[in-house]
Amino acid sequence: MIVTPKIKGFICITAHPTGCAANVQEQIDYIKSQPSVADGPKNVLIVGASQGYGLSSRISAAFGSGANTLGVFFERPSERGRCASAGWYNSVAFEKQAKVEGLYAKSINGDAFSDEIKAQAIERIKEDMGGKIDLLVYSIGAPRRTDPKTGEVYKSAIKPIGKPFSNKYLDTDKKTIQVATLEPGTPEEIQGTVKVMGGEDWELWIDALSEAGVLADGFKCVAYDYIGPQFTWPIYKDGALGQAKLDVRRAKKSINEKLANIGGQAFVSVNKALVTQSSSAIPGVNLYITALYKVMKEKGTHEGCIEQMYRLFADRLFNGGEVPTDELDLIRLDDWEMKPEIQDEIAEIWPKIETDTIDQYTDFDGYQSEFLKLFGFGVNGVDYDADVEVAVEFE
Repeated sequence: MIVTPKIKGFICITAHPTGCAANVQEQIDYIKSQPSVADGPKNVLIVGASQGYGLSSRISAAFGSGANTLGVFFERPSERGRCASAGWYNSVAFEKQAKVEGLYAKSINGDAFSDEIKAQAIERIKEDMGGKIDLLVYSIGAPRRTDPKTGEVYKSAIKPIGKPFSNKYLDTDKKTIQVATLEPGTPEEIQGTVKVMGGEDWELWIDALSEAGVLADGFKCVAYDYIGPQFTWPIYKDGALGQAKLDVRRAKKSINEKLANIGGQAFVSVNKALVTQSSSAIPGVNLYITALYKVMKEKGTHEGCIEQMYRLFADRLFNGGEVPTDELDLIRLDDWEMKPEIQDEIAEIWPKIETDTIDQYTDFDGYQSEFLKLFGFGVNGVDYDADVEVAVEFE
């Protein structure tokens, strides 16, 4: 069938298998064009491995360090002639290319919050990966979570705390600037966001892996965070999402104590703002990204997911020495984004961004292009008029 993008709100409900594979290959080619990470990991578990930073982490580990990788994700296969999810196609393409290079690459599709999936991952590590992993990447962004101990379902909420918050946002369908007002989250919504997006499940993964004896001496693990500019803080850093991220940092300290006996370390990496399905839905953040892209591209410092993750592996986690962190013990991969000259320029143009000045002050076209690439559309070299088989399976 011929697959075209069908966008509803902040998501695209179709995905192009050939385009997704080409997008994965572009990232692989980038990593292979960089110096290899000699001190990099050899056996890696990536929880949330099918898209965004998780996928790029997996590509960086495999093709930058020759690592064996086990990916965990929750994606939709093709059914009754319908497209699979982009993450499904990404993962099939990754496994195929990893195996061409002689690398071990397997995936587990299911609820990463569940005890069952943790047990399956441990079994794979024992059977296929020599019984030990030296790196865990935790990169889950989910709207809900079922607590494996109680069975209670929690939902995350993108809401401020204490008082309403209004901000400009970009309506990408209409290419207009709108103003959205969000009411403050209830205590239950804030708690739910912490339960879904916080550090509890990261800790549960470490507990399960440690109890099973599959963590190598010197094991490292990393979870991802975002801070962003001050004018987005009411909805992000100081909102319900911010409370969840504080809990991730709490979990990091707890995990470090648990890993002390094997010389292990836990890190939180604060990454750059990039186009993702979740960032598109946060008022103010999508507009900020369009302005950020324009400024950073003009200054030659723009990075995508794959460039960020290569820098994380090569310059931070596996640089042959101490991992550089800030005063809060955070890895700052957003260092280029948060440079004063970048933020000052965005602050200057922010009030000027209106519907009739979008093209003047933002990289709207670049934002749209990156959004469509998430689903395999607009990738160079792909014939989108050709029939494609949407039922793509793992080998």
